[in-house]
Amino acid sequence: MSAIGALKAARASGVELALDGDDLVLEADSAPLAAVLEALSRHKAEIVALLRPGPDGWSPDDWLAFFGERAGIAEFDGGMPRREAEAHAFACSVVEWLNRNPAPSSPGRCLECGQAELAQDPLLPFGTEWGGHAWLHSSCWPAWRVRRNVESLNALAAMGLVVPGKFPKDFGKKGGA
Repeated sequence: MSAIGALKAARASGVELALDGDDLVLEADSAPLAAVLEALSRHKAEIVALLRPGPDGWSPDDWLAFFGERAGIAEFDGGMPRREAEAHAFACSVVEWLNRNPAPSSPGRCLECGQAELAQDPLLPFGTEWGGHAWLHSSCWPAWRVRRNVESLNALAAMGLVVPGKFPKDFGKKGGA
């Protein structure tokens, strides 16, 4: 069982988890199963890391709540079938993660290839981040975009969000969304 699996098992058995420094604080109406306690103990360091807010200020619980809220809105207010609503919510989560985790760079070099401006391929600012733009050659942008998409998928997966079945299969691949 993984750290995420241990968290899910604990929550499914009615255990609420919180952090107190580097300690896990468990709260439950009844004593948790020994297997749940053993899994939490075995994966304590990973669970503590998962529960801590990331550089963007959001914890995995915040991301799960964001996803759940977007899925609920799409399903109940938008009339989407649940699987489509979850795919839509995951896409919203990707966009939110990319917005909260910008990749600004200095204007003199391409963030993807590291080269200076080229006569046939000038450096262009991508993004509207408050801290600056990602400066890229137009020819480098597709590879950078794929890398950022994969980075977002990996970050969201590490926080417990599972790519829904209706999500585009080519997302994070050259030529994909």
